[in-house]
Amino acid sequence: MSGADVRSAAAAMTAVLRPATDRNWTVRAGDLDWSCWTTAAHIAHDLVAYAGQVSGRPGGGYLPFDLRVRADAAPAEVLTVAAAAAGMLAATIDAASPDDRAWHFGPCDPGGFAAMGVAEILLHTHDLARGLGLDWSPPAGLCAGVVHRLFPDAPDGEPAPVLLWLTGRAPLGDRPRRTAWTWQAALR
Repeated sequence: MSGADVRSAAAAMTAVLRPATDRNWTVRAGDLDWSCWTTAAHIAHDLVAYAGQVSGRPGGGYLPFDLRVRADAAPAEVLTVAAAAAGMLAATIDAASPDDRAWHFGPCDPGGFAAMGVAEILLHTHDLARGLGLDWSPPAGLCAGVVHRLFPDAPDGEPAPVLLWLTGRAPLGDRPRRTAWTWQAALR
């Protein structure tokens, strides 16, 4: 996956959420324990952390910094921060060499960080949409890229439902909703 995929995911996120920024973002984001506001800030936090990893290329852990979104930021502002963080990650991935490696529970390439960034955006946009009462499904093409890169043992099926099942957000056919999961971003 690439910076273009991160930008596409961010565009999908803003397209569905921007019209809902006047709603109550203190409600839970789907089944998460976080509010919609906190979930949007979390998206931004993770994308900035991933950009730092790709840029700094640490080999043994995450860089010791965090993004803090001001508590008085309105939902529209938090969404703008998340979109800006996606832009930072995309630009960092675009500037990186495919041979660069940075730590994410092992050595991870820029494409792995792109896939994780897309996953964070799509999955948490799904959570936000549910919390805000919006009808939205993650784009199939982006889901397929995430599933292919982060879940090598994924079952066959339509990409969006498979990704939602893999990450514990929904059942998949006869398969019950998962209660635990991990993705594999580090290169094997």
